[in-house]
Amino acid sequence: MTRTRFLAAGLLLAAVVPLAACGGGGDPLAPATQPGAGSTGGSTGGSTGAAGSVKIGSADFPEAALLGEIYAQALEAKGTTVTRQFNIGSRETYLKAITGGEVDILAEYTGSLLNFYDKNAKVTQPDEVYSALQKVVPQGLTVLDKSAAQDKNSLAVTKETANEWSLKAIPDLAAHQGDLTIGAPAEFKTRQQGLLGLKSVYNITPKEFRPLQSQATVEALKNGQVKAANIFSTDPSIAANGFVVLDDPQSLFGSDNVVPLVRTEKADSVKAALNAVSAKLDTPALADMVKQVVVDKKDAAVVAKTWLASAGLA
Repeated sequence: MTRTRFLAAGLLLAAVVPLAACGGGGDPLAPATQPGAGSTGGSTGGSTGAAGSVKIGSADFPEAALLGEIYAQALEAKGTTVTRQFNIGSRETYLKAITGGEVDILAEYTGSLLNFYDKNAKVTQPDEVYSALQKVVPQGLTVLDKSAAQDKNSLAVTKETANEWSLKAIPDLAAHQGDLTIGAPAEFKTRQQGLLGLKSVYNITPKEFRPLQSQATVEALKNGQVKAANIFSTDPSIAANGFVVLDDPQSLFGSDNVVPLVRTEKADSVKAALNAVSAKLDTPALADMVKQVVVDKKDAAVVAKTWLASAGLA
């Protein structure tokens, strides 16, 4: 599934701003003022400032703004002046902002961005997706190093089920498919990145499929009404409930690594700091930070600062 569908599926907890929503009224590129955005700095005009100043934007959902804050603080630690312009809106809106020069840096997702620019892309492995993405980004933009962190579709089980059935990866479900009930959005039933792919890629056909939406999927997994559930890999409910995300060795769900998308004219001045972030950021760390912001209601700037310090990047 593309990141566009991720934004529409709404599998984050109810506290999360809907991922597909566009920004509210007023100037969508006005500097962010939400809690956790941090102070703004530098010029508020276009991207014509000195090499030591940049503008960082984000999509309008908590994880994107958190990643923007991580990038901002990592650059500030190296002496760069940063202006934050978070919660711009949907991909269509914020990509216009970066191609138009209103922002210089965005946190993006490799597979979804590739499919935005190339609707016929077929690659699924992380390195293949990243390589293909590098070839299709518009002139004037570049992607820096991708991180190991991903936010994509996944199959999750409870710790109890993982222990009882000795589960570590999706193929391990094959031995238990006679007792397997999967909960997921209705479209999971007819999509290749769903039941069709489970059959063709892993030869798994569950005993039962239950079409569920949003928090109902999480509750069904918690209550034992389903044995496995389709949940995004950084959904706060995973950490909150101790769910186990099963490895996907054949990349049935594709690859959606977090990657900085940067205006080429700024790339040389920011790549060292942002590549260092990508080298340290992985999915468990990102999921934990999203939980802290969304579930624990911690300030995103504080969460970002703590992680950067733990990673030696503050």
